[in-house]
Amino acid sequence: MQDPDGDRRILRLTQAEEKRLIARIEAVNSYADLQRLADLMQAQLGISLQIAPSVNEVRTVRGISIRLAARPGLCRKIQASIPAAVRRCLDSRPSIAYAILDSHDLLGDGQ
Repeated sequence: MQDPDGDRRILRLTQAEEKRLIARIEAVNSYADLQRLADLMQAQLGISLQIAPSVNEVRTVRGISIRLAARPGLCRKIQASIPAAVRRCLDSRPSIAYAILDSHDLLGDGQ
């Protein structure tokens, strides 16, 4: 707040807007939509969402690493609720999880 050049976009995320964001994440229908939403979060709020298979074996959706880049102004509640919403989305739509694995060439289809 005291840095005049600091990024204040995260302060636009009110409690009501956070609920709308969580609902929108859970309603994603494809991997392309999830990437588009992540790009919008970066552009509008400065939140960097990173989704990738973990370094260990991926057997379930829990094996996919979902992280928000640390930044000032991002509260712990948001840092927990956004990845949880992405996990719920992946649980309900396994095709998105497969697309994530395929985009990292884990299914061998990206030759």
